[in-house]
Amino acid sequence: MEANQRDLRIYVAGHTGMVGSAICRKLSQHGYSTVRPNSRVDLRDQKQTMDLFSQLKPDWVFLAAAKVGGIYANMTYPAEFIYDNSMIQSNVIHASYVHKVKKLLFLGSSCIYPKDAPQPFKEEHFLCGYLEKSNEPYAVSKIAGIIMCQSYNRQYGTNFISIMPANLYGPEDRFNLANSHVLPAILRKIHEGKRTGAEEVEIWGTGTPRREFLYVDDLADACLFLMNNYNSSEIINVGAGDDVTIKEIAYLIKDVAGYEGQFKFNVDMPDGMARKLLDSSRLTNIGWKPSVPLRKGLELTYKWFLENEWRIK
Repeated sequence: MEANQRDLRIYVAGHTGMVGSAICRKLSQHGYSTVRPNSRVDLRDQKQTMDLFSQLKPDWVFLAAAKVGGIYANMTYPAEFIYDNSMIQSNVIHASYVHKVKKLLFLGSSCIYPKDAPQPFKEEHFLCGYLEKSNEPYAVSKIAGIIMCQSYNRQYGTNFISIMPANLYGPEDRFNLANSHVLPAILRKIHEGKRTGAEEVEIWGTGTPRREFLYVDDLADACLFLMNNYNSSEIINVGAGDDVTIKEIAYLIKDVAGYEGQFKFNVDMPDGMARKLLDSSRLTNIGWKPSVPLRKGLELTYKWFLENEWRIK
């Protein structure tokens, strides 16, 4: 890293969450420093966000702050998902323009791709069809963030990039069964089943949908790589390169956790999209690929969970 890069003022929006904290760890490992708010800031509030940028004066911004959750949370709180995410990203992106941020990275989602798009999803499939209904409000908010970055680049000459990660997991994930994603929800259920000696653990859906899982520290590494090597308005996928069924991920976690019971797949609960696999060849062609295999990532995640179970609600 060049000396002038060490002097960059970097703000990670959402630095206490799973993705934001991983980005902070990665920046620290590579000799970068981050700037933090003096107090808690509600990024849904435009004035608080503008005041924050006046205080921090960042050169780089990683926009990882978002309201996230699994199928149950998306179906239960659709208004919150579209409102909170739309307000957060609009305020941060606009403040970055006003305060002349040199570069911003916006975290999108694989949910932005149409439910019937060809698999694996290529970047050119963006906006080519209807969305999956179960997470449509969240996906629409992310689509708006992408278009906002592209529009600011076109009108104002900013350098705002947008990346589309696969399903993420790892330290600082949410393991609350009411709003967690599929992998942490299954891990929590299996852990509780092991702890209580339950003979059976319920898994939502048929177990047949396929999902691609990317360890969050790999994503953080890709984010830093892209900040240094990518300057296009076109979206770019960040994935692990392969996928597994929900049933397969459940049995992998069962093995990692040492649970000896059985699974009951509740077919009355929704599956979501049948498959979500990204084509990440655009990223691999410019020189990045993930380094943490799924089994190793699950072991690291469960180890972190056990060490932090006391503070997980």
